[in-house]
Amino acid sequence: MSAAGWFIVLVALVGANLPFLNQRLFAFVPMRAEKKSAWLRIGELIVLYFAVGALGFLLEARAGNRFEQGWQFYAITFSLFVVAAFPGFAWQYLVKRR
Repeated sequence: MSAAGWFIVLVALVGANLPFLNQRLFAFVPMRAEKKSAWLRIGELIVLYFAVGALGFLLEARAGNRFEQGWQFYAITFSLFVVAAFPGFAWQYLVKRR
């Protein structure tokens, strides 16, 4: 795997966990509420999936060998993105804090 491939994997891992590891919108915009709602986190996750996908598409096109993808590719990559978000989800919702 090339360096660009590993870079996309790293960006996807960070992007998948970003909505769960902080209380800001996209890690930059402060929120008035003390905690973000689960629906807002899911929305963030979807937007970040498309942002990481666009970055991957850009890097693939820049390498010169862009491939057409069907719906199966997007279904599998979104599933993998959600699975990659599990550490952040577990930290936010499953770890008991005192």
